[in-house]
Amino acid sequence: MLHGDKIRLRALERSDIPTFVRWFNDPDIRRMLLITDPMSRAGEERWFEAQLESKDKVFGIEVDAGDGGRRLIGNIGLVRINWKDRVASIGIVIGEKELWGQGYGQDAIATMEQFAFDELNLHRLELEVFEFNSKARRCYEARGFKLEGTRREALFRDGRYNDVHQMGLLASERVED
Repeated sequence: MLHGDKIRLRALERSDIPTFVRWFNDPDIRRMLLITDPMSRAGEERWFEAQLESKDKVFGIEVDAGDGGRRLIGNIGLVRINWKDRVASIGIVIGEKELWGQGYGQDAIATMEQFAFDELNLHRLELEVFEFNSKARRCYEARGFKLEGTRREALFRDGRYNDVHQMGLLASERVED
């Protein structure tokens, strides 16, 4: 497990699948992701099985549930890891909407940065953020990610074309907490 200030990151479990299906069938959450179609349990089970064989590093994000237990609120991962160049893409979802804007995502990103740079010896993290997701962009900027480019009108969502911003963070640019 990886521990942040507010969260902990843990391995995904098969028992998480119904929670993921609930999140990814919520239009508000799906809107912020590359997922466009509703998610079936069978589809999510296939994804989970593929993760068991994958070199990606995907973790569940948990918080204290207040009753001594833990609550799964999202997931975060390093994907498309390029070990030669020491680069990975980072992706995150906070699936419990009532917890948006409370700093859990930023803490999860900080925790994943520490893992990526200090344990995996990666040099660079990169991500894409949709132009209408200004909260996520502010979160990434607060963690030190820099805007590196924009893919103009690269995403069709909500009946119109939207820009997709590309951002990156080098190990030497990390924000120290």
